[in-house]
Amino acid sequence: MPLSASEFQARILAWFDQYGRKDLPWRQDTTPYRVWLSETMLQQTQVTTVTPYFQAFTAKFPNLESLAEASLDQVLQLWSGLGYYARARNLHKAAQTIAQRGRFPDTLEGLMALPGIGRSTAGAILSIAFHHSQPILDGNVRRVLCRYQAIHGWPGQSQTSQRLWTISTELTPTERVADFTQAMMDLGATLCTRSQPDCPRCPINEVCQARLTGAIASLPNPNPKKARPIKRLVMLLAEDAEGNVLLEQRPAMGLWGGLWSFPEFDHKDQALAWCRERFSINAWHLGQARRHGFSHYQLLFTPLWVKAENPNNFVMAANRMVWYNAGQVNGLGLPAPIKKILQEHFNEVEHG
Repeated sequence: MPLSASEFQARILAWFDQYGRKDLPWRQDTTPYRVWLSETMLQQTQVTTVTPYFQAFTAKFPNLESLAEASLDQVLQLWSGLGYYARARNLHKAAQTIAQRGRFPDTLEGLMALPGIGRSTAGAILSIAFHHSQPILDGNVRRVLCRYQAIHGWPGQSQTSQRLWTISTELTPTERVADFTQAMMDLGATLCTRSQPDCPRCPINEVCQARLTGAIASLPNPNPKKARPIKRLVMLLAEDAEGNVLLEQRPAMGLWGGLWSFPEFDHKDQALAWCRERFSINAWHLGQARRHGFSHYQLLFTPLWVKAENPNNFVMAANRMVWYNAGQVNGLGLPAPIKKILQEHFNEVEHG
């Protein structure tokens, strides 16, 4: 039989007191801003990846006001490499909204009205920063609850999700709610992991229905995945005589929104024709094709290296295109694969 809510809470909290990850940077000097920032960064991203980004971000923007006053370019530069850049854009926009209102929201409705804050993130902010009794249902907590009560069905389905929310609500205490919320996250992240869970050390192992029924490996049920289509394109890496590289800022919305990248084309001939309309080409060659995965498709892109002559004969500012040198690009918000190509390119130029 499942444990009563009070017994479940007692076991989880006793385990947290002994084994909880209390040294995580966002668990020091707890504020609504720091909780919100960490929860946003941790969406679909591992703690080990997030930690240095969180530390760098809070060093530059120690509070909500400093984030609200920053430019989007500054925010994206610090987010570069963390992925899912809509999180950074929403974070920046929400910070500006909160700063204008002069008060951090402390209700579920107020938080969820902000861009990028869903029910689970709002619940985490309310429970950890404000000590309100609010449930959460992030990936780690979903996994714990699915196994604890052997909940079958993909958690992304409405019926399964609602059932898990009901369970999470019933189990969330009114006392020590911040510790309980963090304990559930830690339990899923450190013991009840997707593969090779450490069941012997789990505080609820003897009543875990997935363990008792041999269903640990299959729960939570995965999303029936479809094969991701492949999108092919050519990325133009144009370099002038001084070693500056042409970059353009992508539209604010969409993948890599607001970040700086190479101009994109469907094929090589289209890219070369575009170049010849704007400057003389001294030399060009195709680089090795690269692959980058997004949630909905695979991007297969080929760098086209072009040596440009007299590129200042045309104006690109209206199209958000600028020539940048090696020193300048380090201060830009760049997608991880673009940053890697630039680093390789400038390293090759430096070392001949």
